[in-house]
Amino acid sequence: MNKIPVVFCFDDNLVLGAAIAINSLLLNSNPDTFYEIYVLHDQDAKFPKTNYFEPLFEKFSNFSLDFINVGDEFKDAFEIRGITIAAYYRLLIPRLLPQYDKIMYHDVDVIFQDDLTDIFLNTDMTNYYIAGVVSPACLDEKVASDRRNMGLDPFNYILSGNLIINSALMLSDDIVDKFKEEAKNKYLFQDQDVINIVCRGKIKLLPVTFCSTVGAFKLLANNVVQTIYPQEDLSLMIDKGIVHYNGPKPWSNLCPNFDIWWEYYRKSPYYSSKLYFDFFNRKMEEHDRLPLSKRLKILYRYFRHGRKSD
Repeated sequence: MNKIPVVFCFDDNLVLGAAIAINSLLLNSNPDTFYEIYVLHDQDAKFPKTNYFEPLFEKFSNFSLDFINVGDEFKDAFEIRGITIAAYYRLLIPRLLPQYDKIMYHDVDVIFQDDLTDIFLNTDMTNYYIAGVVSPACLDEKVASDRRNMGLDPFNYILSGNLIINSALMLSDDIVDKFKEEAKNKYLFQDQDVINIVCRGKIKLLPVTFCSTVGAFKLLANNVVQTIYPQEDLSLMIDKGIVHYNGPKPWSNLCPNFDIWWEYYRKSPYYSSKLYFDFFNRKMEEHDRLPLSKRLKILYRYFRHGRKSD
């Protein structure tokens, strides 16, 4: 049995997204995979005191689930773009779970399309603090310039939503304290900037399928010539790896690849036909109130940038 430690961080506003993400993880696991799941939360979170995740235990037996209260850590941390302080909790993982030499972290606005065992066990983290997927924003010259001004290589700057963490090396080098010190600064991309600054020079790049963002799907749909992701890896995103909704969320918006999320919602024990049809009816009504030009633009963006191929 392969035991894979996985950490999520979220608050009461994201419990449904978390449940569907975990459901997709368990649904696509190999028979010999057991996920040891941990959820980091603040002291005011209500969901750990409820039975919200009980339906997952009724459906699956290949996981454990533990909640860890981080108290008021990062209570004064910089918040921007609607991202809460829970985003910073991933910086504490090595110290909170020292029993693991290597561990995975994932945001909850994701869908897991296959098992994580292979990439976890076969990613050699020797001399690397962290591993993740390079941000496609490096292809934007202004973003690339901004990151160079921070002393970072934009083509080695990773997204923080899906990570493999070398906890043993981080603990030995006191990286958590460095994270906490750096987190006092007002960085535009918060924890993501902190991770890239502190781990600079010891970051390992993973295939794009480990964090398939809206930006990555746009590169695929538009056949953009670029050097950060092999074309064959981009093509695999449609059915493999992790779909990351790093923008509008599919449970509240018609965003690229929203159909994948709703497909997994329907496969989950949380499925409610009322919620499902209320969402689509509401979006259809909103869509019908828009001028024709706006409707056509939305359809164009959906079919060009995010639709899952048949």
